[in-house]
Amino acid sequence: MSIEHHDLVHELPEFRDQIHQLKMENDHFAKLFDEYHQLTKDVERMEAEVEPVCTKTEEMYKRKRLQLKDELYSMLRDN
Repeated sequence: MSIEHHDLVHELPEFRDQIHQLKMENDHFAKLFDEYHQLTKDVERMEAEVEPVCTKTEEMYKRKRLQLKDELYSMLRDN
């Protein structure tokens, strides 16, 4: 099974320049961005069964990642 990558630039390519700008200028955005990418790495490891966990744990990580993505998207849209 191939693992789908969910890095923010891949998910929101139309915001590539704004993502870079906000990472450099907005500490809160940068913190959320880093947290999103760490969760993405964790989920990808779970999906690849490098770090096997129960389905409930994996789903919890995915929900948290989606919440962060929504918050980051909102910040990008409002910028």
